[in-house]
Amino acid sequence: MSLTGTPFLITSIVLLAIALILPLLLWSRLRGPMVLRQAVRVLMLVFAQATAVTLVFVLVNNANSLYDNWSDLFGTGDHVQQAADLGKDGTGGIQIKALPKVKQTFTPADGPNMHAAGGVEVTQLKGRVSGVDAEVYVWLPPQYNDPAYKDKKFPVVELLSGYPGSAKAWFGSLKVHEQLLPLMESGQVQPFILVSPRTNLIAKVDTGCANVPGVVNADSWLSVDVPKMIMDNFRAQPAPDGWAAAGYSAGAHCAAKLAVAHPDRYRAAISLSGYNDPIGERNSLAARSVELRRQNNPYFILKGYRTPPRISLYLSGQMGDGYQAAAALQAIAKPPTVVRAVLIPHSAGGHSMALWRPQIPTVFTWLSQQMTGQATGSLPQPHWTGGSKRAELASGTSSPSGVVRKR
Repeated sequence: MSLTGTPFLITSIVLLAIALILPLLLWSRLRGPMVLRQAVRVLMLVFAQATAVTLVFVLVNNANSLYDNWSDLFGTGDHVQQAADLGKDGTGGIQIKALPKVKQTFTPADGPNMHAAGGVEVTQLKGRVSGVDAEVYVWLPPQYNDPAYKDKKFPVVELLSGYPGSAKAWFGSLKVHEQLLPLMESGQVQPFILVSPRTNLIAKVDTGCANVPGVVNADSWLSVDVPKMIMDNFRAQPAPDGWAAAGYSAGAHCAAKLAVAHPDRYRAAISLSGYNDPIGERNSLAARSVELRRQNNPYFILKGYRTPPRISLYLSGQMGDGYQAAAALQAIAKPPTVVRAVLIPHSAGGHSMALWRPQIPTVFTWLSQQMTGQATGSLPQPHWTGGSKRAELASGTSSPSGVVRKR
């Protein structure tokens, strides 16, 4: 039985109901020696506790899309077939455009909200460069199959989950496709192809979207293999002008890092509650040495450019959770680099899906403006409860004094 979805949830509810009913029916009716009766009563209590904990876990996991399957939960999954040293650019000298096209087989994806807004499809991709073998989820905008757009190529956004986190999270918990469908139909948001590749590639370890020879080539998986597959199988605009990355939490760090490190592959990035220094995630591979931390820190990557890259970054966060990192990047950005640092009020909630979900219309409206080259105008404001200053704070116009910049 799948770890996510309705069947396991219903099973957990039924088992908890049974666990609560059993003591009421049997507690005083048990027969036999005292030791046996006490043992049975203890087992009933343990069963009730176990089913209660299981149900809470299922509810939390479904709400936050933390673990996609049993191997993720128990740490037995490994999606790395090989991890060769691919050099600084992450290609290993391979001419990516010269690689023959490979047609993938896509099937309807299962799970909460995966059939909404036209449905999400999934394929199992074997990365020819990175050596990663993992699933990739794809959602096509409403215009894609419209005969009026049969010759049009569409911009692409890679959606990156946090750690732990499922590649389904953007569609399941954040409902990105459901929120964007009416905005795309009305023309308020560009008709993006949404692509969500697996980012949790090694058991119990966050890859930090880094290339670590002999361990994993997560950067090349996301910035080389996945884009190549999308270009081979869909009418997608070429990089960099047609590509962007978006992420939350650890995925936010990855999105910013990929865009800053590869301006030849991405034009923009969205970072929701991210960080610059990989040590922001204690289980990150990229945090295991000073050298890796600097190589994968978007602050130092951006600061190291002699000629500033033409990229646009939207970075939102709260004080102590993402905003200082955003302000640090904004402080060193020089044209044509664009950095919008947005302060989110604490009244909006903490580091959770409930904080990020309301920002979807705002950030994709901004992204549409950047990708089309239109001047940045007013953006729709996220709807949170409480916080009289939320409009000012969420607009990116607020600049609190004394911000300590996390690098």
